[in-house]
Amino acid sequence: MGDRARKDALFAEFAAVGKVLGNATRLELLDLLGQGPRSVESLADAADLGMSTCSAHLQTLRQAGLVESRRDGKRIYYSLTGTDVVGLWDHLRRVAQAHRPHTELARRAYLGPEDTAAVDTDELLRRIARGDVVILDVRPATEFAAGHLPGAVHIPLEELAERIGELPRDHEVVAYCRGQYCVLAHDAVRLLTAEGLDARRATDGVLEWRLAGVPIEGAG
Repeated sequence: MGDRARKDALFAEFAAVGKVLGNATRLELLDLLGQGPRSVESLADAADLGMSTCSAHLQTLRQAGLVESRRDGKRIYYSLTGTDVVGLWDHLRRVAQAHRPHTELARRAYLGPEDTAAVDTDELLRRIARGDVVILDVRPATEFAAGHLPGAVHIPLEELAERIGELPRDHEVVAYCRGQYCVLAHDAVRLLTAEGLDARRATDGVLEWRLAGVPIEGAG
């Protein structure tokens, strides 16, 4: 038989990671970092957090081994410690979606009605290869710079209404954002179709594409 104290110590290490994940704010920070490295200031702004609160959560994630930091001048940048951390977050979401009925209710409430057409990743990649589609990235500039689909046009969602004239009307537009639980692409397609453009959204986003090995270009 194994030594009980040593087994308890091993499982305590597993529990330490689980404990850190048991916080909605820290999960949102992991989701944001799944797009690529970013500064504390950028993370705090994206998650609607104060700087001190954001820093405290990032320190907790770092102590658990899920994120790492580097200093660039006066700014501190954080990134995930590995693709496996992205996979852990993705698998947690899938388990919740499969086994917690209220997860689907919360997803629908956040993303809105099923009123936007979608295109899966395989079809999207075929369309990109043929060159008969406009790929629109509607995430913030920081995330686009960290990594995006090759050839993607970048117009942040908050600028889309004013810049819609930059998009051609003789090609279908496929909008994408962070991933399956991101509302930005949904809202973008609602706006585009209301303006008479032929538009769909990608079912996946940068988080799922990183896990699937889809080519992503950028500093991230």
